[in-house]
Formats: sequence, C-alpha cells, structure tokens
Amino acid sequence: MDTNILVYNLTNPTLLFFVLGVIAAFLKSDLEVPPGSVKFISLYLLFSIGFRGGQELSHEAFNSELYATLAFAMGMAVIIPLYTFFLLKQKLNVYDAGAVAASYGSVSAVTFISAAAFLDNLKVHYGGHTVAAMALMEAPAIIIGLLLIGQFAPSEAGKTKGNNLWKWVRESLTNGSVIMVMGSLIIGFVADSKQAEGIKPFTSDIFKGFLAVFLLDMGMLAAKRFKAFLSYGLFVTAFGIIIPLVNGVLAAWLSGILGFEPGNRLMLSILAASASYIAVPAAMRFAVPKADPGLYIPMALGITFPFNITIGLPLYWAIIQG
Repeated sequence: MDTNILVYNLTNPTLLFFVLGVIAAFLKSDLEVPPGSVKFISLYLLFSIGFRGGQELSHEAFNSELYATLAFAMGMAVIIPLYTFFLLKQKLNVYDAGAVAASYGSVSAVTFISAAAFLDNLKVHYGGHTVAAMALMEAPAIIIGLLLIGQFAPSEAGKTKGNNLWKWVRESLTNGSVIMVMGSLIIGFVADSKQAEGIKPFTSDIFKGFLAVFLLDMGMLAAKRFKAFLSYGLFVTAFGIIIPLVNGVLAAWLSGILGFEPGNRLMLSILAASASYIAVPAAMRFAVPKADPGLYIPMALGITFPFNITIGLPLYWAIIQG
C-alpha cells in the first residue's frame, strides 16, 4: 500500500473529527451534537450524494458497465450475508448470526460518502450509478438475513419471522435513507443542469463541513457503544476487521477482471466492505428482538466503520491502482 495515500487519508480533516469524537467520549466530555442536528445532517448528506449522483448519471451512457455494476452490487448483497451467516453460526446463536450477517450484507451510507469524498480529493471520477447500487443493496441483505433466521431458528420463531418477511421487504424499500438517496438520485437525473447549478453551493461546497460534524458525532457514538461490546471477545472483533477486508479486496479484484473504471471499483469495494448500522438495526430490532443490538451495532459502527475509513479506503485504492 502506498504510504503517501495512507498518510493523506489519515490526515483528512473529516476523519480527524471522527477521532476527536472518540477522544471526547473516552474523556467523558459533555461535548455533543444535538440529535435534531444529526438527523438533519444525515438527511443532507444523503440528499447531496444522491443529487450529485443523479447529475452524473444523466451524463452517462446506459451501457453494459452500468448494468453490470448494478448486478454486481445486488449479487454482493445476497452472497455476503449467506456465507457470513454460516461462519457466524459457529460461534453465535441463530438470531445474532442472522442480524450480523444482514448488517454486513447491507451497506453504510456514511462509509460510501467518505469514499466519495476520498475520490473527490484525488479528483478521480466515479459513476452516478454507484449511488443507485448503494441504495439497491439495503433490501436484499435484510431479506436474506430474515430468511436465514426463519430457516434455522426454532420452528415457532421461524414461523414468526416468515410472517414478518414481506412486511420487512416493504419497510426496507421505504426506509427513509433509501427514499432520500433514491429520490434525490432521480431528481438529480431529471433536473436541468443549468438550473442545478443554482443549488451547487448547497449540494457541493458545504458537503465536507457537514460530513466532518457528522463524523464527530459518529466517533462519540462508536466509542460509547464499543465498551458494551468488549464482553463478546476476540472472535467478533476479528470478524469485524477480517471479513470486510476480504469482501473489499475481492470486490476490488473481481471488478477489475470485469473491466470497471477505477473510481467505480473503489465504490464497489467499499460497498462490499461496509456494514449497516442504521437501516439493518432498525429492521432487526423490531423483527428479531432476540438478536442483541449490543453486538451487531458496535461491530458495524465501532469496528468496521473506522477500519474502512482509515485503513480500508487507501488499501482498496492501492490494490486498484496496482
């Protein structure tokens, strides 16, 4: 891995604000970002990345790479929870294994946004269709997770999960984050380019500032939840690093064989490597109450998320560049 790329990423102001949040939480500081502000910023980030993706998509040709990228992303959303479930089931109960597998089959929008900022800093182009790929990966992972729990849990529990399956198909497709990013993507796609320039200061110029504040809050949240997670031992910690690493490296390699552009390859790699700590936990906490949120949320947020934005991004990029 190029040391210069690693140093460049580790000294990124947005990442340093994440570190500041972690430090503030460990020092038991009263620093906090108001919850209402966090919700607004998260919606803004999804809006911005979706709208800009739609604008990019409007200038792209609907060719074989575009369709292959979407198919590749959907395939990852099915395959990753399948194989990780059977690995996890060796050490965890069925409910926890299914919830964690769904989290790792799904995606982290904030990790994706961090990857977009990484490529923007390097002035590397990525296709707007990767935004659609991100949104499309949410539902399949949740569905696969619920199906696996329904198949391997005791019969009564399995019946309950089966009855909830179609409800959660609908809920995952109408999840607020999915609606925002897909809606913004469509608006960006159909909007007139000249008129879109009028809101460019809002969609682009202030993006990194809002991302820095959001990552500050994510750092505090990750540090607080990580403490309760330590009781699960080394296996889940190793899983939260090794599995994303394997998924990201494989996606970088396979997308190269398929001839995808470098920027798109990085986006697919980070989608494969990331884990959901918003959409999937929201689904699992209702549909699978026996799964412990004190396990799957800190794994995604406290282990995998910081690994990807510190080590993962420059590593996957170095592989792609190599």
